[in-house]
Amino acid sequence: MGLKNRKALERMRVSGRMVAECFALLGESVKPGVSLRVLDQLVEAQIVKQGATPLYKGYQGSSAEHPPFPGVICASVNHEICHGLPDDRILKEGDIIGIDIGLRYKGYCGDACVTFPVGKISKNSERLLEVSKECLRIGIEAAQAGGYLNDIGRAINDYADTQNVSVVREWGGHGIGRSLHESPSVSHIRQASPGPRLRPGMTFTIEPMINDGAHEWVLLNDGWTVVTADGSLSAQFEHTIAITENGPEIMTKL
Repeated sequence: MGLKNRKALERMRVSGRMVAECFALLGESVKPGVSLRVLDQLVEAQIVKQGATPLYKGYQGSSAEHPPFPGVICASVNHEICHGLPDDRILKEGDIIGIDIGLRYKGYCGDACVTFPVGKISKNSERLLEVSKECLRIGIEAAQAGGYLNDIGRAINDYADTQNVSVVREWGGHGIGRSLHESPSVSHIRQASPGPRLRPGMTFTIEPMINDGAHEWVLLNDGWTVVTADGSLSAQFEHTIAITENGPEIMTKL
């Protein structure tokens, strides 16, 4: 679990800002009638324009048999929890779509996710997005130097329990820096042990996946897409953060 020095943190701020700029672009483009593939192409063009490299396209999974990821973004619609494929599906009024973007610039990575409403969505969907966004905010607030890594998951889990939603257990955040996935693994649920102490210079993602129903999930035959087992809606918000003496710093915002 390497600590980042000032130079590394500055480069991660730049990468994070580039990710945020991709989301700013998407905010104008996510609407009914748009295909997931078009959104993928928009983000790829923006990443290339910035002089950065996409992290997900061609990403190899956990084994040699796992198919490489085919797109630049993960695009997870409605009951899809994460790792949805940016294919030819067309967004419809009332959908929600979680878009996850990762890139590398000058050797350092940025990674974030936003769940967008598509046109006018239901009150229930609005509430799920609000609760999911608040889960991320609470998780980030819990990431304080001198505290413990598993303070994050406990804070998220405690809040989610009051909102009649569930936190996906097996998919969590991760350390990030020169590589997309570094140690530590960041749980979004309560753990028996406190985990390691949080120290300035640690960088990782917090990315709770919040289901409107039960927490159980199923992996589809495409080898990537994770969906809710009960067909309920799912939403996710994610930031890359750095631990500092003055509190957590969000690196993936404008």
